[in-house]
Amino acid sequence: MPKERSNHLYQLIKSMSRSEKRYFKLVSNETNTNTNKKFMLLFDLIDKQEVFDEDALLASTPELKPSQFSNLKAHLYKRILQSLRQFHLTKMEDAEIREMIDHVELLYNRGLYDQCADTLRKCKKKAQKSDHLELLLEILRWEKSLLSHTLDKHNQRRVNKLIQEVQDANDRINTINRFTNISATLNAFYLKTGYVKSQKDLNKAMSLVKGDIFNIDEDKLSINEKLSLYDLYVGFYYFTNDVNTGLEYAEKALNIFHNNQDIIPAKLDLYIASINNVLNGQYKNNQYKDFVNTKSLFRKIRTMKKVELSENIKMKLLKYSYIHEFNRLFMLGDFTGGIQRLNALLSNIEFFITKLNKHSRLILYYKIACLYFGASDFRLSSRWLNRIINSDALEMDVREDVHVFARIVNLISHYEMGNTDLVDYYVKSTYRFMLRKDNLFKFQKYIMAFLKKLSRNMNDQELMEAFIQLKEVLLPLEGDRFEKYPFMYFDIISWLEGKIEKRTVQDVIQEKARLKIGDEYPE
Repeated sequence: MPKERSNHLYQLIKSMSRSEKRYFKLVSNETNTNTNKKFMLLFDLIDKQEVFDEDALLASTPELKPSQFSNLKAHLYKRILQSLRQFHLTKMEDAEIREMIDHVELLYNRGLYDQCADTLRKCKKKAQKSDHLELLLEILRWEKSLLSHTLDKHNQRRVNKLIQEVQDANDRINTINRFTNISATLNAFYLKTGYVKSQKDLNKAMSLVKGDIFNIDEDKLSINEKLSLYDLYVGFYYFTNDVNTGLEYAEKALNIFHNNQDIIPAKLDLYIASINNVLNGQYKNNQYKDFVNTKSLFRKIRTMKKVELSENIKMKLLKYSYIHEFNRLFMLGDFTGGIQRLNALLSNIEFFITKLNKHSRLILYYKIACLYFGASDFRLSSRWLNRIINSDALEMDVREDVHVFARIVNLISHYEMGNTDLVDYYVKSTYRFMLRKDNLFKFQKYIMAFLKKLSRNMNDQELMEAFIQLKEVLLPLEGDRFEKYPFMYFDIISWLEGKIEKRTVQDVIQEKARLKIGDEYPE
């Protein structure tokens, strides 16, 4: 089987900004050789392509020989990365420190030990200020290498100080690794199954988090250690449905950034994640005013000094802006407004979706489907749910809970559209799907039992009684620690009340939203 052609070079070029491309051309044009001309020719040709087509490039450009093409692409790819690194060097503190460490090695190899020591001092100061522990260890290693070449009467004191600094840096790295290892393990569990559904799930989550992790003296931790610990706590408490405690630690993490504004540019990813964590808790707690205020922080990032908006950062800001704008509208029950916002974005949404990871894509599909369902557009709701239902096998392994809910909401959508034959079919296929899952919410089981009873022979009175019975069974679950979370996925109670009272689900949810949010509800 022939090797599939890589389009990594095409993706890299397309990810570059205008200023990055201009810089690359300026640097590359300094060397006017035949090889360099081919590099620039290939760069321009790929940049003009809407879809990468290697055969078309070779057929239209005789200067590019097929036998040389693979090497030409590889070298161009490397050159672009070198150019990007140089372009962003002053904006990437860790890259600047690494370059200084490279300079230390060059000076050391030339025997210029005093210059080497001077560069190390400057380098160390930067690493300590930004708390780059791994780079600090590398700097300390070079300081030890220099000791024998820069002897003085305080040498023993210098050695003892160096040994202690290395030990402190190693201890802190080990602490952070301990926190992040547990976070990664918990996150893998969450991405597989979703939020805990039972005491069995909670016991498993507790087994992944060692007991003493909750007894750490936070006052003894550095900023980086605190951020890692709080991220672990937020993930654990949200995962186990303790929203209030999770939100408390999410706010602590965000306050670290707001009390130390100078660390934001170097830790922008973490800052954005901290805002997202706070928003998730405020959304679940219906803290509308606080939610809106926190959401405004995303806009402020764009005007912050020394902040570099890379493609990765822009995509994260866009993703969280979309998701939390939908969440804001869900809090208000304004599904019609949500559809209007979505329609304005539809021209760009498909491109945006291709940039998302599997989990983010799954959540976005579900959010959009729920917007349409809330606005009583069941046809389009079903269309977006089918993107989840028809996922490939690999995507089925991400958030099993959302896959189950997508099938349930799709069933109800077909019921609303009057597709009774399809309802019968989907009930059977959904049951088969759910039987493969060994840990379901009672919520899900009750709804499936209800949907299974539905038949074309039920008269209006029997149907109304079925709606009332399901509501009575589900209501007590809203107070259950493990069962209350599914109501965040799909407000089945409001849908049932709409059927019973002959109102739209949007009207019911908006009425509840006004009561929950109170004076904060925007008129």
